[in-house]
Amino acid sequence: MFSKERDKETNNERRGKNKDMKLTRALGRALMRITDQAGRRTAMYGTIDNQDALLVVERAPFPTSEAYLGTLPSSLAKLKNLGANDIYSWSMARTGSDPQELADKEKTGFFADLKINLIYPCTESHVKKYSKQRVRFVTETPELYRDRIKPFMQTKRDQGRLNWVFNIIQGLTEVEDVIYRTELGEAGDEGFLLLPDLNWDRTTLEALHLLGVVERRDIWSLRDLKKKHVPWLQHMKDKMLSATVQTHTDLEADQLKLYVHYQPTYYHFHIHIVHVALEAGATQATGKAVSLDSIIETLKIMQGGEEAGMDALSMTYTLGEASELWTDVYEPLKKSDGASR
Repeated sequence: MFSKERDKETNNERRGKNKDMKLTRALGRALMRITDQAGRRTAMYGTIDNQDALLVVERAPFPTSEAYLGTLPSSLAKLKNLGANDIYSWSMARTGSDPQELADKEKTGFFADLKINLIYPCTESHVKKYSKQRVRFVTETPELYRDRIKPFMQTKRDQGRLNWVFNIIQGLTEVEDVIYRTELGEAGDEGFLLLPDLNWDRTTLEALHLLGVVERRDIWSLRDLKKKHVPWLQHMKDKMLSATVQTHTDLEADQLKLYVHYQPTYYHFHIHIVHVALEAGATQATGKAVSLDSIIETLKIMQGGEEAGMDALSMTYTLGEASELWTDVYEPLKKSDGASR
């Protein structure tokens, strides 16, 4: 342990060959935020030759070799289903093929080393979303939203891609996962529910990721929010925070943050609730995530009456070049603008 090919003689003289580390205790996620990597890195404190040692272990990136990736599905030794809805299902999985090794692990419980999300049957849009692609930074003006983006959203909604969302709202799927909900249909336009996001493993608190989904279907994105919605947004925020800390008693409200995506992956208004220690990857970065508090404050100070809203602002965000919004809207605009110049 801790030996390297480089500077081998120096390391061997100082530490000896093939030293084993004796674990004293796992430091777990005490390093959080930058070093935790949302549960993919852990630290262990122990000794080597009676001297203190610290071992930090992080899961390596997946190899890009097609030979490796082609055998990965068949190497899954055991799956633990977490849920399913429409074409989506999600599980925890363990790799390995040694029967004795698997038998030994069974004695101590199920330890997963992979989180699996399956989309089946998938569409071309799913393939584009998860394909490696270059990213663009675009500005959506109120006029562009009105004339091009809103009709684009309407087209996507008309394609029936929200069935899985409506299944959740109507209590047809994921009923046992719901953490909080208003009585279906009784709260009118203010109805909503809270449940785990499919990307969360349901165990690692520092990687907690919940989803607040509204019942009403007339709000597709933050663009539809208006000044009159401020009390409702504040009410949802308070209820979601209190429900989360009541369900996960090791958490406090100031360990959580709420945000909305723009552009969202699907056009039905929803709010993300995550642990503040969750690594701020692409989905939480500037150009994708907008703080719910920022939206509320923006609406509060907005000039105009109760109908003044987020559709009056210019929004900047990132887009992958494979996304339909780029290929159908922004790229043609860019080309036509370049041609006119």
